[in-house]
Order: sequence, then C-alpha cells, then structure tokens
Amino acid sequence: MGEQQNGAPLGVEQVAHWANRIIETVETVIIGKRDTVRLAVAGLLCNGHLLIEDIPGVGKTMLARALARSIGGVFKRVQFTPDILPADITGTSIFNQRTSDFEFREGPVFANVLLADEINRATPKTQSALLECMEEGQITRDGTTYALPQPFFVIATDNVIEYQGTFPLPEAQIDRFLMRLSLGYPSNADEVAILRNQVKRHPIHRVEPVVTPEQVTAIQDAVTDVFVHDSMKEYIVRVVDATRSHPAVQLGASPRGSLGIQRSAQALAAFEGRSFIIPDDVKMLARPVLGHRVVLRPEARARGATPEQVLDEVFRAVPVPLAES
Repeated sequence: MGEQQNGAPLGVEQVAHWANRIIETVETVIIGKRDTVRLAVAGLLCNGHLLIEDIPGVGKTMLARALARSIGGVFKRVQFTPDILPADITGTSIFNQRTSDFEFREGPVFANVLLADEINRATPKTQSALLECMEEGQITRDGTTYALPQPFFVIATDNVIEYQGTFPLPEAQIDRFLMRLSLGYPSNADEVAILRNQVKRHPIHRVEPVVTPEQVTAIQDAVTDVFVHDSMKEYIVRVVDATRSHPAVQLGASPRGSLGIQRSAQALAAFEGRSFIIPDDVKMLARPVLGHRVVLRPEARARGATPEQVLDEVFRAVPVPLAES
C-alpha cells in the first residue's frame, strides 16, 4: 500500500492528482504529445523502463530531463559509443593510496532517471550490463551489492537512422523494456508553439518539482492496489496468446508482455481516478507494450505487414469481457 510521509495510505484520487501534476509539468516542455507523455509517466509509476525509437531532434532528451525535474530526481545522461565499457555505466573500483584500499566510485547508473542515449551504439556486453541493472535494481561489484536509487527509471533511445557502427538489441533484451514509444514530428501549430516558448530560454529551465522521489515510490506502491478483475486478467491473456498463434507472427509476446499490460493499465486507471481497469486501458497499451514483443515471419514482412496491424487484427478477434452486473 502506498503511503504518504505521515504514514496514511495514498488513495486513488491522490495518485490521480499527483500523476496528472507530473504530466502537466512535463507538457510545458514536450508540447502536443499528451498521449506519449502519459505513457511515459505510466512507465515511471509502474516501475518499468522505456525504449524510444525516433529520429533526432524531436525531444527525447528533453522528455527525460523534464520527468527527472518534475519528480525532483537526479538525472544523468550517457552517450553510448562502441568503446564504452560496462564499468563506465555501473561504476568502478579505484585504489586509494592513502588507505591502501579499493573504493567504489559510482557510475551514472546511480540516478533516478537515466537517459541511455543511442543504446544500440554500445557493444552487447555493455548493453547487457545496463539491462541487468534495470531488471535487478542493483549492481554487484567485487562481491559487494549496491542498491540503485529509488525510483530508478531508464529511458533508452535507439538510433533508427544510422546503422553503421551499431549493435541492434536482441529480441530478448528488447523484451526487458516495458514500452516502446515514439514522439514523431509535431504538428505545424505545435511547432510554432515550440518556437514561441524558446525565444529567450528553454522551458526546461522553468520546470520545478511537483513531487519528491519518496512520493513517487509511494505512488508506485499505490498503483499496484488498483483492482484487476479476473475477467480482465483473462482478457489480457487472450490478447497476448492471440499474438502467439497469429499466422503472420514468428514469435509472439511473452508472459512479461501480459504483466506489462496489467501493470501499465493499473497506472492509466489511477491517472483517471479509477480503482479498477477497463478494456480501453488494455487497448490503449497494446502498441506501446506489445508492439516490440511481436516478431513477424519474413514472408509477412515482405508483404509489408507490421506488428501494429497484427495487434489491430487481434483486438478485432478477441471478444471484450462483459461488464459485471
């Protein structure tokens, strides 16, 4: 049960209030992308991590910085390159001549919000070191385990334009990300608003914290209290199972995908002040949570099929559970 600083449990109304405050704050920087911002905040509040695949210059870094500032958290950014080593991410032991002993120096992974920029430029060994931190929430160095700060939220970006000198993430590693998002180009009106907001200085410098990291962890706990009826659990499983049996699919979504939809749906329901999830929550999350977990057969890709089209067909075929009377 999520708790406030005075020990009282957080109600769904309070979760909705604080979550929407975070969303509104981030939207002062990321203009015209409300759905994407809501999904990013949902990822944060259900202890997930994001993979953003997009073109340069559309606001990926600003999204991460705005989220970190809005929660009063520590933000760190790592530019991944082929020569970066796992110790450059997690930290390393340095010999102290005064004490004649080794001291652990924390790496950039010790942050509340970590931007792993162009993760596919790093070698698989370095990629795996980061993904282990995401999964375990800790690192082990020289036999000692170090817990990462809480909340710990990774936003990794994937360079989808240049392929020379990159190491594409294996499907098993992509599966570790709760959601895959894309910001895309803004509309003309939104781009005019962006120009207007940055005539003198970037709006990121005006972002003030609306919650503390401790409050975020309490909200994360409270989100897990959102009720999921058995009929909704069965609906989620039927949807995910349908991705495995679709004729165009070579590899369907794993049980991690089912868990990801359930957790994310709890967050979306809490945003709206609901203490239960509904089918529309599941439908909204299909593409960001399942899209990167569905691998199509080569012949289906040759025909121009996409995971998104498969998911649309799945939702048309899987019946929606009836409301309880």
